[in-house]
Amino acid sequence: MNRVLLGIRGAEDTQTVSQIVQILAKMEGVHKAEQTQPGQILIEYDAHLITTMDLIRTVREQGFLAGIL
Repeated sequence: MNRVLLGIRGAEDTQTVSQIVQILAKMEGVHKAEQTQPGQILIEYDAHLITTMDLIRTVREQGFLAGIL
């Protein structure tokens, strides 16, 4: 099980981050996604099924910038 903390630019409000968390949590290979602070999401995932770049791409497809913290 791998973990990554993503910073999300432009999604500092709780409602927007909650929507992104829900989208990430539904991805195959993601075991857990939760907001830790405003604009930050901690994700536990199976590296055999998904990569960090897949997670970042998914956030970017929602119209926000994301990067590893």
